[in-house]
Amino acid sequence: MKLLKDLIYGVRLKEVIGSTQMAIESICYDSRKSVKNALFVAVPGTQVDGHLFIDKAIELGAIAIVCERLPKKLAEGVNYIQTTDSAFALSAIAANWHDNPSQQMKVIGVTGTNGKTTISTLLFNLFSQMEGELCGLLSTIDVKIGRESVPATHTTPDAIAVQQHMRTMVDAGVKYCFMEVSSHALVQHRVAHVDYDIAIFTNITRDHLDYHGDMNSYIKAKKMLFDMLKSDAVAIYNDDVKHGLTMIQDTKATKRAYSLKYPSHYKGKILERQFDGMLLSINEQECWTRIMGDFNAYNLCAAYATAIELGKDSLQTLTTISLLAPVEGRFQTILGKGITAIVDYAHTPDALQNVLSTIETINEGQGKIITVVGCGGNRDKGKRPQMAQIAAQSSDTLILTSDNPRDENPNEIIADMAEGLSPDLKSRSLEIVDRKQAIKSAVMLAEAGDIVLIAGKGHEKYQEIKGQRFDFDDVFEVTLLLNS
Repeated sequence: MKLLKDLIYGVRLKEVIGSTQMAIESICYDSRKSVKNALFVAVPGTQVDGHLFIDKAIELGAIAIVCERLPKKLAEGVNYIQTTDSAFALSAIAANWHDNPSQQMKVIGVTGTNGKTTISTLLFNLFSQMEGELCGLLSTIDVKIGRESVPATHTTPDAIAVQQHMRTMVDAGVKYCFMEVSSHALVQHRVAHVDYDIAIFTNITRDHLDYHGDMNSYIKAKKMLFDMLKSDAVAIYNDDVKHGLTMIQDTKATKRAYSLKYPSHYKGKILERQFDGMLLSINEQECWTRIMGDFNAYNLCAAYATAIELGKDSLQTLTTISLLAPVEGRFQTILGKGITAIVDYAHTPDALQNVLSTIETINEGQGKIITVVGCGGNRDKGKRPQMAQIAAQSSDTLILTSDNPRDENPNEIIADMAEGLSPDLKSRSLEIVDRKQAIKSAVMLAEAGDIVLIAGKGHEKYQEIKGQRFDFDDVFEVTLLLNS
């Protein structure tokens, strides 16, 4: 229970109707969760406008309403807080409700198109082993507090859930929280009142244009994380990619760069590549890691830079990195029948190109490359032909299949992808809508020494079709085939 006046601290106020001395027993932005003595925040969403449900929230017991537009008729005994931005207000209220937990631990946010899950998970595993203490993780795969784990529903949870998870972490004794920060979360102010100690930028390529509209808006969304950093924070950015400098140009934080190509604060170099790992040098110190791929060399450099900026010993950090296992569904290798299968979450053109380039570099033309890939439904259609073209150009055989079709017809998604293929590339491709059959066909086409890449879903253990989620796991399916 908290006083309303304490909860609205930091909210951009326009008008207050009623007393702010009243006691609030719960907060919500979903009217169905309103209860007696609740505060309801009416947020205009992309699908539904919370203002339409103010009366419902009051009917269920809400005694305070935060909104951008005051109702024409005000309910008796209800207090109204008018704000310029309800989503921003929700973030402030959620932080205040949970006593600002992000200020009570070190919070490291990772943003970019690709690499967010890998870096945040690597950091969680790295610090868990080095510290021997509880660490927290908020990622696409799951939410972790030490060894306890719950499945994640979004890359970045809603504002109330973010603060609730962080409060649970602080109460459990967590010292470091590592989290993915999506562009959606930034634009929707879900993390507006998270106090970040370090922010990491990986890269930015085409993605989520169905939501942001254009690349410029997408870039601005990512940049918001660095613009909100305080002067005592650290901004770590990839200096080898376009827009790295864009991200940090207005930040108040200390700037630190990592790279493989150019001189930087944290300079990495790949000395040797194998399918079971690579020999990596960071700032002229060598380290063998079981984590494969040039893109992962960047991820490891970012993780190393973060550890050093947080005061960790360089030798201890590199030694621990050498013990880390690959992140689930990120260049995850499965061996059987002389075939190497690789499951990767690559679901953007750039990520798919990076994975295939790594495979080509290690393979050196010795075995055939057979790629299975699809594209998600209800998402950016413009990347579909690009994905197919990239996959076909770097593969001996391409199999176009379903990913998460969601509400779209999977045949139409595959047709969109196929538009990116020239007649020559089409002659080396197959279209198999059923993902299970597509994976089976890829394994049947493969011989000893060949490589089967299954891209797009990675760690996901479901397929979303017509509003339903069905159990499906790429790793399970290909492991079964290679061991039968």
